Amino acid sequence: MTDSLASLASLVASRLRDIPDFPEPGVLFKDFTPLLGDARAFGAVVDDAVARYAGRVDVVVGIEARGFMIGAATAYALGVGFVPVRKQGKLPGETRAAEYSLEYGTATIEIHDDAFPAGSRVLVMDDVIATGGTVAAACDLVEELGGEVVGIEVVIEVAALGGRAALGSRPLTSVLVV
Repeated sequence: MTDSLASLASLVASRLRDIPDFPEPGVLFKDFTPLLGDARAFGAVVDDAVARYAGRVDVVVGIEARGFMIGAATAYALGVGFVPVRKQGKLPGETRAAEYSLEYGTATIEIHDDAFPAGSRVLVMDDVIATGGTVAAACDLVEELGGEVVGIEVVIEVAALGGRAALGSRPLTSVLVV
């Protein structure tokens, strides 16, 4: 880990709070909303991703809901479009869906069929990777539409839950590994 990434990880860690038993008993939720409220910390996370992907992506995909916040800001800073991946039934129009497992159940996410042109270079963003189900499902949807996942960016990686393994060879960058 570079000094700048270690410094950013320390800043992120200082802006997190743990919420026990959320959304279900036994889950320790890593809440990054305090990070969003700190302009310096939020900007540093966005700037870090922008430095890595400037000129390398055509679109940013953000996963509902916290991935929208970090993804939209990053897309804006990169000068590219933003595509939301949402929970089932929330997008109008024709969609594709993927069901996945997470640490406390199963869920389904969707993307618009016409979200981006085939061949687009895509950066997938979310706040946390835990078991990897949500991020892997989003990547599967991107690839079904003919997109190339050039990177996955998350703010927090919960290493003990092994989510990185669910991504196969897709490249993942985590600001903070807990």
